[in-house]
Amino acid sequence: MSDFVRVLVVDDEPDIETLIRRRFKRSNGNFEFEFARNGKEALERVAADPALDLVVTDINMPVMDGLALLARLGELDGRIIRTVILSAYGDMHNIRTAMNRGAFDFLIKPLDFADFETTLHRTHDAVDAARQAASARNQLDAIQQELEIAARIQASILPREFCPGRDDFSIYAEMTPARTVGGDFYDFFYIDEKRLGFVIGDVSGKGIPAALFMAVSRTLLQAIALQGAEPAECLRYANEVLGRQGEPGVYVTVFYAILHTDTGAVEYCLGGHNPPYRISPSGELTPIEEPGGVVVGLLSDSTYETGRFQLAPGESIFLFTDGVTEAMDPGQRFYTERRLKEVLAQCGGCDPKDLVARVLGALGEFTSGAAQSDDITAMAVKWNGAKI
Repeated sequence: MSDFVRVLVVDDEPDIETLIRRRFKRSNGNFEFEFARNGKEALERVAADPALDLVVTDINMPVMDGLALLARLGELDGRIIRTVILSAYGDMHNIRTAMNRGAFDFLIKPLDFADFETTLHRTHDAVDAARQAASARNQLDAIQQELEIAARIQASILPREFCPGRDDFSIYAEMTPARTVGGDFYDFFYIDEKRLGFVIGDVSGKGIPAALFMAVSRTLLQAIALQGAEPAECLRYANEVLGRQGEPGVYVTVFYAILHTDTGAVEYCLGGHNPPYRISPSGELTPIEEPGGVVVGLLSDSTYETGRFQLAPGESIFLFTDGVTEAMDPGQRFYTERRLKEVLAQCGGCDPKDLVARVLGALGEFTSGAAQSDDITAMAVKWNGAKI
């Protein structure tokens, strides 16, 4: 609280000003009083002084009475003003009207100065509390605006064009953050005309820290991958950099693979991520889980291996983050890998976009509107066979 609580007293009786000045002297160190004779004069004072926010006003006054003043004070945009009504004991009807219209408190004439002082302190505390609440709301609004901008930026860095014009393969992905921004990501890019790199990742934690680490991880992986390095080397390099420069305990799980679009051969590296599934045209599922590897960015000296397999024409790979299998219904039951596999087994030969839609649709039916507890990302890649 400042050295003096400034109070505007509005009353057409000159004795009120005399009594208050005698009772509260500056040497008492608590209050600094200003006086007005009617509501019009008081309104002009308050409008001209943004720091004047505590008003004690009589009800029955000439020119503009206390009830009219109360209404006009409420029309001052952005101002936090608390008003105490001052009136005779027999004027309870007007006092009730004033309270219903937003007065903070009331006092009865003749003044009990102990009650008057207590009421002024309580009203000033209410002003301070309202200011702090308004400041907190403004800060929250600013943070929300920044988060919305961050969400748009994050969405913009994830690919939205899914390789149109290619008939040798097709690809599709979706990411839904649990908060405004998230730590999941996916990416794909041409290394050269016959090699497509694709990756999915899940950063530990949620919110802004995870989103920042996600952006760094994605950029770092893509930068080394575009040089043509094999998957294990990409994860090794990313792990070394992130482990050396990242925050302790923050890491990312990653599956990165290269599809040779002319042959269907796949090279991949698993860095602590949920093993993706190969899906045959008939719906047979094969998890891609060996060779395994540890998460990226936790231990800078971790080692990784590149695995290899051959896709048949019409075979797909489905990648996902644990937000899929760990999504919960209103009864807090997990979706589980078992339910995911049941959906995937019915998607043999599906187009990637349809495959992702079926999985997310089944997930939505299971969760039935329950709050999303983790980022959800799903990605599918299908090799259609060599171009003729």
